[in-house]
Amino acid sequence: MGLNGFTLDSYKIEDLTNGTTAYRSGPISSLKQNDLLQSLAAGGNEEQNKELSAEVQQAQEEWAALESIQPAISEDSAGYTPLISFNEALQHFQTTDLSDYKKNIQPTLRRTGLAAITHFLFGHPRLHRELQEERDLVFAIAQCSLDNTQKVHMRVLQTVYKKLTGARFDCPRYGCHWEQVGFQGTDPATDLRGTGFLGLMHALYLVMDPQTLPLARDIYRLSQHPSQNFPFCVMSINITRIAILALREETLSKECNRRQQVVGVLNDFYVATFLHLFQIWKTQHKTISDSGFVLKEVEVFAKKNPKQVLRCLESFLSEQKSGGTALAMETCSQNPSPSMGRRSPRLDPSSNGKELNFTGVCELPPEMEGEARLI
Repeated sequence: MGLNGFTLDSYKIEDLTNGTTAYRSGPISSLKQNDLLQSLAAGGNEEQNKELSAEVQQAQEEWAALESIQPAISEDSAGYTPLISFNEALQHFQTTDLSDYKKNIQPTLRRTGLAAITHFLFGHPRLHRELQEERDLVFAIAQCSLDNTQKVHMRVLQTVYKKLTGARFDCPRYGCHWEQVGFQGTDPATDLRGTGFLGLMHALYLVMDPQTLPLARDIYRLSQHPSQNFPFCVMSINITRIAILALREETLSKECNRRQQVVGVLNDFYVATFLHLFQIWKTQHKTISDSGFVLKEVEVFAKKNPKQVLRCLESFLSEQKSGGTALAMETCSQNPSPSMGRRSPRLDPSSNGKELNFTGVCELPPEMEGEARLI
């Protein structure tokens, strides 16, 4: 049978001499020798089909195995440090030898003369003996500096950054990105010289406790405000300094004795004082040029009324849980200091709050420790 004058068992070739197309007759079985056409020929090589089927099956199995793999981030993964809880970080210091630091601490404020007699008769109660070791641990942590060789230290630092910014992976140890969370330079360690590692521990507690995390985010959001902005971590360190002074001046001893703990009371006092500052800053539209005076007033109020600020925190968290945060804000800010409207005479407005100079609490001589210092 033919098609256009050609037989089925003939195929086209090229005539290289004159460029014309010629056709050469040949058996159709010869086409099967062509590698390209083998798969098209009916009744092709069964052995090759089996090999092809085996390869396809193997590829399908490998793909199925690939789909079943779940992405996981391990502790050893590059660029990722697992988050750390406050209790885990605290346990690190509880099991670390801090005897050298404890030798240098001053657990209570030194008073002499009439001040000592007045405090003995009318002052705050002394901390129970069984709580003094826990108190000394707090002061020892406040003397520890940020250590790059300590894995726990780095985890705490990275956890604070991630919880505030929402970042998933680690950021470099040094760099201007630390200014995003409110440190004043490329190295957070330089801002911790006033409160030691306790400054980071308090920030860790604020961002890792489920009850206080929403508050931490609210404060952080306010710190990014176009006109009311302030350095979040530097402000947090200032609050830690106030807490250290309150503990040293035995302002918190009564509450510590009642609850039979020091760390928990100090954490709550830190959060409560930060909440008090946050409410004043937000409701009275404070700016960075007001920071020195606001911090001074917050310190005086918190140390004089520790029970009130703690109660305010309790009410705030309770209202926040029930969705009434605005009511809690209004309730807790009803009694601000009458002098809150004044601006601080100790800050230079031309600096725009870019850098806040301070004398750290750990650097103060004993006779100055009762005074306010701006971190």
